[in-house]
Amino acid sequence: MTTMVPSTTPATTLIGPGRQALDSALLQLDRAADRLGLDDGLRTMLATPRRSLTVSVPVRREDGRMDVVQGFRVQHNTTRGPAKGGVRFHPSTDIHEVTALAMWMTWKCALVGIPYGGAKGGVAVDPASLSTRELERVTRRYVNEIMPIIGPDRDIPAPDVGTDEQTMAWIMDTYSINAGRPVPGVVTGKPMILGGSAGRAGATSRGVLISALKALGGSPAGRTVAVQGFGKVGAGAARYFADAGCRVVAVSDVTGAVVDRSGLDVDALRAWAEETGGVYGYRHADALSHDELLELDVDVLVPAALEGVITAENASRIRARLVVEGANGPTTPEADRILADAGTTVVPDILANAGGVIVSYLEWVQNLQACSWSASEVDAKLRGLMEDAFDAVAAMSAERGITLREAAHVIGVGRVAETHRMRGLYP
Repeated sequence: MTTMVPSTTPATTLIGPGRQALDSALLQLDRAADRLGLDDGLRTMLATPRRSLTVSVPVRREDGRMDVVQGFRVQHNTTRGPAKGGVRFHPSTDIHEVTALAMWMTWKCALVGIPYGGAKGGVAVDPASLSTRELERVTRRYVNEIMPIIGPDRDIPAPDVGTDEQTMAWIMDTYSINAGRPVPGVVTGKPMILGGSAGRAGATSRGVLISALKALGGSPAGRTVAVQGFGKVGAGAARYFADAGCRVVAVSDVTGAVVDRSGLDVDALRAWAEETGGVYGYRHADALSHDELLELDVDVLVPAALEGVITAENASRIRARLVVEGANGPTTPEADRILADAGTTVVPDILANAGGVIVSYLEWVQNLQACSWSASEVDAKLRGLMEDAFDAVAAMSAERGITLREAAHVIGVGRVAETHRMRGLYP
């Protein structure tokens, strides 16, 4: 699959969220390349995935039927180190979405200074429609299909939307059985008992909080927060914001949205969602629509679900002073410009949600060295890398008069481009 950097005309007529996500990623690359003065050859190299694999994943259902779903693994760039990126199980996953996510991961790893390139994987399936045994079969067969291109020194998967520690345990086991020995470093986000790292489960959420507090400045006490998406990242972020003294006033998930201006009891809401399957119907808060949550008058809005939720259509109605992107690609380029013109600060995804890949890197290092660090040691390393990256982005933003997103991409893309120059082209 060859992907070219687009012209300055946005390709908003492309159909499907996956194509729109890829268009956004390419447009961001194009703008960073302009600022960096990159030549056409290097632009094309940075826009083109190193490897793109599409596989068929047959699954035997409990009633004996055989279904076949599509799986993907894209390694966008491996110039700075092994490929790294999550595995997503979602019915709308396609090769375009996975390519965009892999590209964002490349810039993210470079931005926070860890020696990885970007990758992403996915299976176009709804995990909620599968039994536990069916989910295990899908996972193991998917791993078997992509096994030639993954490994602890090649490409290291991790959890993403629709996957978790158990999924990673199945991936590790499948790879290890085929290798004939335990290979814990083939995957991150594993259970602790299999070599997972302390602090990995909440790392992305923790990074969101660190970014938000850096952007806010001053005391977080009493700051109002709305979280769109109450999954692994959003629920964890809500908990961390509440612990920091903020007032989490609204959250949403696929079932609905709830609001309480006096502040939600995050733990009680999380227990309700786990018991009932979502936040809808929570009796200690009022219901509101998904659009209304995005448009609440709050200090901080955290989009923490899927890409493309803040668009040219609704961006002018966003009233949050600060948007911290817990999800990948939640803001379209058109919406980005509207928010910037309105004076809204956006902490971009490749910075705000980098906590997950940082602690994945720390887990991988522990696996390779056969050692383990305490939760406090991991948190200190996470905080240090996140704050250093934020400070670098903020400094460039102020120096050049550009947005935090533009600065983050200039730094990330620039580091990858410089690595290409230093390594040269073989043969």
